[in-house]
Amino acid sequence: MAERKLFLFAHLDGDWAPCGLLELVESPALAASSFIYGTRYLERKNAIEIDPLSLSLQDKNIVRGKQLFPLNALPYFGGIRDAAPDSWGRRVIEAKLKVPANTLPESEYLLHAGSERIGALDVRSDINDAPRPGVTGLHTLAHLMEAADRIAEGQPVPAHLEMIFLDGTALGGARPKATVRDEQGVLWLAKFDTRQDPYCFPAIEAATLRLARECGMTVPEVRTINIGQRKVMLIRRFDRYFAPPGIETFPSNLGTPGAGVVEKRLPFCSGLTLVGCHETESPTKAYVDLADAIGRYCQPQRIMSDKAELFARMVYNILVSNDDDHLRNHGFIHDPVLRGWQLSPLYDVMPRPGITQERLLHLGVGASGRLATLDNALSSCGRFGLTEDAALSIMARVWQKVREWRVYFEDYGVEKSDIHKLQTAFRHIDDVASAQLRKRL
Repeated sequence: MAERKLFLFAHLDGDWAPCGLLELVESPALAASSFIYGTRYLERKNAIEIDPLSLSLQDKNIVRGKQLFPLNALPYFGGIRDAAPDSWGRRVIEAKLKVPANTLPESEYLLHAGSERIGALDVRSDINDAPRPGVTGLHTLAHLMEAADRIAEGQPVPAHLEMIFLDGTALGGARPKATVRDEQGVLWLAKFDTRQDPYCFPAIEAATLRLARECGMTVPEVRTINIGQRKVMLIRRFDRYFAPPGIETFPSNLGTPGAGVVEKRLPFCSGLTLVGCHETESPTKAYVDLADAIGRYCQPQRIMSDKAELFARMVYNILVSNDDDHLRNHGFIHDPVLRGWQLSPLYDVMPRPGITQERLLHLGVGASGRLATLDNALSSCGRFGLTEDAALSIMARVWQKVREWRVYFEDYGVEKSDIHKLQTAFRHIDDVASAQLRKRL
């Protein structure tokens, strides 16, 4: 077993501040961890909590000078795990360091993720280390795509394509991606296709998110651009916004760069963190576990609306057959005005075509477990703080838009051949609702 000490920094009002010491025990897999908040950090009025469960700042006197450990006997603090790279980011780091997959200790993945990781945290080996932004512009997308292709295929990355090691190391998920800034200075997540894809994933994911917005859900700004003969999806980073220094604001449009404003960061944690479980436990959890966590840890003024939106997202996932709805694909951000956690904008939603009549989501839906039906969803509506009438209203609203998905997808530029391949992913109301329920919608 090896022990490693790392320094955590938090981005507060446009600048970095050291917030504490993280100790890891590795071999190289992570066996245990602990954290101590810095005294000066706790004295800051705008100090943010790193983890709403294990590292809460509801009472700073309780944590002052105390060595803290993850709850539920977990080896990792969820809020710090969320700042670590996931599948794709780890592959990029391994390609950079020229090592086999999954052979690095967790501390190396944390350190090599760079400073543009999700949320408002950074991890450094020394308290005097500088941040490592390392983000290029939209003009580099062609090179980033080529580098991503090489990493996906297990090929070495030549020197002229090494900007992928700056732009793609901090990111989660399994698909190729990178972070880039546009001409104005706004940060975007660029998601690429691969040569093995059966259809154009960037165009389809962008269309699915835009359709979710039509259904009334909170969705980041998203668009697609062409790079040669291939499409790239650009989704605006919802954990960044622009505001004047010293002004706590959370504009709905996240603002734009300009005179008198600085880029600020919103703390982020995943549903996995808020539920307080290990990744391997995600398939045993349900949407109601997320709803319960919202009730316990989210800002009181947001609880009712967040639970209702979570229910709408569950209904949407049923209708579009998105079974990649695991706990890391649900997120929460910390509102600097209300000083509390709230459901983040929707992300990572992808229809999955299928031929079976009975389908399942990753998370539990209702009394019949993971069964992807509206009857099953209705059975759990009370846990979301909804009456049956309110739940039925949400179902009707979402179905009204999803039933016209072909029209929307054509308008959004999805190729007709891909629409044909996707048609079995989108469920008709007759397939997911009983006759009795259909009469009530």
